[in-house]
Amino acid sequence: MKINMFSSHRSAKASRQGGFTLIELLVVIAIIAILAAFAVPALTSALKKGQMTGTLNNARQLYLAQFQMSNDGAANSDSTLGWPGDIIANGSLAAATSVDLQGYVNYLLLKGYLKGGDALKLLSAPGAGISANYAPGPPEVLTFNTGTGPLKVYPVLDSDPVSAIFCVTHNYDYDTLLSASVSQLPYGTNGFIVVHKGGDAVMFKEGQATTAGWPDNITFQTQVGFKTGDTYGSPPSAGDPTNTLLFN
Repeated sequence: MKINMFSSHRSAKASRQGGFTLIELLVVIAIIAILAAFAVPALTSALKKGQMTGTLNNARQLYLAQFQMSNDGAANSDSTLGWPGDIIANGSLAAATSVDLQGYVNYLLLKGYLKGGDALKLLSAPGAGISANYAPGPPEVLTFNTGTGPLKVYPVLDSDPVSAIFCVTHNYDYDTLLSASVSQLPYGTNGFIVVHKGGDAVMFKEGQATTAGWPDNITFQTQVGFKTGDTYGSPPSAGDPTNTLLFN
């Protein structure tokens, strides 16, 4: 009986060419793992930036409601339609609601510059949001129950410059390093958002949270923002101003 060695060799060669060896599979898996290690941080960063952009847009919408109210107040000489610091100072906010974020939001509802459903959407962000009861009114009223408001509204005055801070994300205390604690929602040390009285909304990184991340006081007060009550050029006072409107 003759053995066809050529046919046997060709069959074995074809078998080897039809699949991967164990070493080849391990190499492919290792390459995929390396690529994933590079890709995951980039994807996470992109996701976080996208989330912060959504919060920035919410903060901007809240600003537009405030701007319309204060603009109407200036046009009609109505002191009850002013910037947060002004309606706090003249007692309008306290007389109508309460001097906190819930009271401020309800004040905008009372004056017709915001709708209840829209307000709750603006006060939501990853890891932060407010559970509230809604009464259709009129006037519409929101009663905050639990959660953390992702935004804080500063008591900015009509007399303040355009770089004065109108609102910030809850995780940022003025001229203070960011904290990763659970109370510093929504973004911990990943960055923070500021909306100025002039209407520009900006995202900043952790290293820009204090004057140490800027060449001088004026640059910090212009870029990150001016805190009502401070003096331009002088060392900023750390911490949020008195009567900052927030929830938890």
